[in-house]
Amino acid sequence: MKKKYLIVIVGPTAVGKTSTCVEVAKHFDTEIIYADSRQFFKEMEIGTAKPTPDEMDGIPHHFVDFLSITDDYSAGDFERDALQKINELFEKHDILILSGGSGLYVQAVCEGMDDIPADQEIRAQIVAEYNESGLEPLVEELKEKDPEYYEVVDRQNIQRIQKAIEIIRTSGKTFTEMRLGQKAKRPFEIITVGLNRDREELYDRINLRVDLMLENGLEKEVEALKEYKHLNALQTVGYKEIFDWWDGVHDKTEAIRLLKRNSRRYAKRQLTWFRRNHDTVWFHPDQLEEIEKYIEEKTKQ
Repeated sequence: MKKKYLIVIVGPTAVGKTSTCVEVAKHFDTEIIYADSRQFFKEMEIGTAKPTPDEMDGIPHHFVDFLSITDDYSAGDFERDALQKINELFEKHDILILSGGSGLYVQAVCEGMDDIPADQEIRAQIVAEYNESGLEPLVEELKEKDPEYYEVVDRQNIQRIQKAIEIIRTSGKTFTEMRLGQKAKRPFEIITVGLNRDREELYDRINLRVDLMLENGLEKEVEALKEYKHLNALQTVGYKEIFDWWDGVHDKTEAIRLLKRNSRRYAKRQLTWFRRNHDTVWFHPDQLEEIEKYIEEKTKQ
């Protein structure tokens, strides 16, 4: 049976994953599986920098715009659905691309997810604590009990913070221990490519991206979603800062400053996560020929 290869292309927000993945997909005549938990949602276009049809350039992108913000969807759900789609696409391709900035979702596909315990009573207690005291005490608890996950998790993502605390209180284990358990065996080879830029270059791109989002109507997009602002999907960079501005937490100038700062911090956490995988070979996005040559060499071994 011919070997199948999943080319995993990771990197921080605004690094240039979309254009690189499209060019690599063209070169290998294949399709892209998207592992970006923010771009799953149909209602979130501008604030997630979702690839446009022009940017996709005719290459099929799977798992973009397939959920509503009201849907409950986990990394475990994505593992199941993505593997099913990958198996289906391997019927006609020997090489597929998995791309995205959500480390947990990339890991779910490549390594599997341990069975994560759930306890409805403990979950209800955590939600009650959040409603009474806000997110900060839960973030501090995570910092104390699971410092490794604290360093990489989006600390504004209520759902992920609450889930990590639920695991700690339910099992006595940390989320780090749960996700670094036995790796699942996959019936395909995985080749991981990391994209990065010099920090100043990356941060300039992030700041510019935020300016473009605002020019392209981010405020209107967020306004259309304000009745849903309590949902987990919207507890994320690009939306939370504007909701806080409208709620009087800060003014517009400060909201934009925080949006840029939080986007840069998010990128830093993404890099921290992806650098844990020592099998990843890193490139600048401009090194397209080198990336394609590296993949060709790996698939011929």
